[in-house]
Amino acid sequence: MPAKKKKTTRKKAASKAAAVSTRAVAAKPSRGDGLGAATPGTTLATLRENKGARPKRVRIGRGHGSGMVKTGGEGGKGQTVRSGGGKGPAFEGGQTPWARRLPHRRGYSQKARDIGHFRTTYAVVNLSELADWVSSVEVSPQSLIAQRKISKAPDGVKILGGSKAGKALPAGLKFRDVLFSSTAREALTAAGANLGEEATAE
Repeated sequence: MPAKKKKTTRKKAASKAAAVSTRAVAAKPSRGDGLGAATPGTTLATLRENKGARPKRVRIGRGHGSGMVKTGGEGGKGQTVRSGGGKGPAFEGGQTPWARRLPHRRGYSQKARDIGHFRTTYAVVNLSELADWVSSVEVSPQSLIAQRKISKAPDGVKILGGSKAGKALPAGLKFRDVLFSSTAREALTAAGANLGEEATAE
């Protein structure tokens, strides 16, 4: 009896394996079999989109139950319902806009703008900083930047008359493309410095 049971289980396992292999061959269509052979019962006439692929069109103005009555989702009437309606960011409710409230004169008003647009910015150097300057080197914006007396010269360089005790000006200094305050000009002239042809006092 036990031997017969073993034989029956072996036969069942073999039949199951054969059935699985037959299904695998049937599920794998050969080249040219077509859609119907791959999935039996499915043809081009029975294909459908996935659920929600084509939502239902909203029908405007078809009764209050739809929620799309009167304005039909377009907002209010008049300006707000028009394409491109509304006002820009400069609109101030109908009062004269800021751009038109500026003084009526040619160009921009300095009162309405920051003074950085109109101010002339100079890099300043005091006379005390030139105490260790070598007389053979010309004092110019380029040489002052090279000697790290200034970091940059936005609109030029101006020499001021600031002095310190124990720091005297070297004799024979020569300047080029710089401006001078009145006190700096007097001190340099007394020291016999060459202020350059283009130097002007301010």
